Amino acid sequence: MRWVILGALLGLLLAVPQALDLTGTVAAWIVGRPALLAFALGAVARPHLPVIGRRTR
Repeated sequence: MRWVILGALLGLLLAVPQALDLTGTVAAWIVGRPALLAFALGAVARPHLPVIGRRTR
């Protein structure tokens, strides 16, 4: 699925040259928001983290 999204983004960048400016602006806006960046990185990393079991009494 991510390859399809990457291909669509690259196709859009090749078809519309102004889309590169928009993509750069959006990337700069996301990097400028630390909370949004931390949430996105956590959401990406979550499926790869091991599941910690509950503590026993």
